[in-house]
Amino acid sequence: MTYDNLINVRDKAKALARKCNLDFYNHFSAENSLSKEIFFSHPIIQRLREDVLPFLNDGFGHGIEHSKMVAIDASVLAMIETKHLYKPSETKKICLLGQMCGLLHDISRQDEDHAQKGAEFSRLILGDYPLTQEDRDDIAFAVSNHEAFKEVGNAENQRQKILSDVLYDADKFRWGPDNFITTLWEICCYEEWTIDEIIQRFPRGLEIIEKINETFRTQTGRIYGPEFIKCGLEVGGQVYRMLKEECFSENVACSSS
Repeated sequence: MTYDNLINVRDKAKALARKCNLDFYNHFSAENSLSKEIFFSHPIIQRLREDVLPFLNDGFGHGIEHSKMVAIDASVLAMIETKHLYKPSETKKICLLGQMCGLLHDISRQDEDHAQKGAEFSRLILGDYPLTQEDRDDIAFAVSNHEAFKEVGNAENQRQKILSDVLYDADKFRWGPDNFITTLWEICCYEEWTIDEIIQRFPRGLEIIEKINETFRTQTGRIYGPEFIKCGLEVGGQVYRMLKEECFSENVACSSS
């Protein structure tokens, strides 16, 4: 399969993924709009976006766009989960901290035990930010606990648990259609996988995506997360078929010439 064939599959995959009409964004459109407003206009978030930029590696599929989406969705989840628990001012603070968690969670993505390393690094980055020590502790705890299929640490307080849970769910929402809009292609490009290598890895990748369904932590994530995964698996199945068809067509063309 030529590079042009792969680009063709990638573009079709992106088009399919963008057709997913997810209830999470339909049902919480107001919260999503507010979260985006915070992301693009709040001075602390603007500063943090600049500070984390050198440490986000798109080649691992967990770069700038990924962190932005996680930050925005973590804040939306925080709004929903804290609506009846806190005063509006405290809810707003948790939403802000949720976005910071999203921006920071993959800053050590290339390291072993990247979640723990990222938690430690987050404390350095946030050292002179206008935050309390509790704020930094809660962010670090959330970052350290965002990996799938790992034992979850025990939160020291309710806010810490909320931040950890909304970060985890927002990150795992990306295992849905986003996998086939950005993540897969960035990883393929970075690793320089051949088409055969991509095809060989695909079934196992889809199996892992399916397993994430049982791991969502917030009430909202457990309701809406499975739809992300379902859409991702549907798109992934179609992408897998397209890759095999392109590869088969290429082999037939070669044998006929």
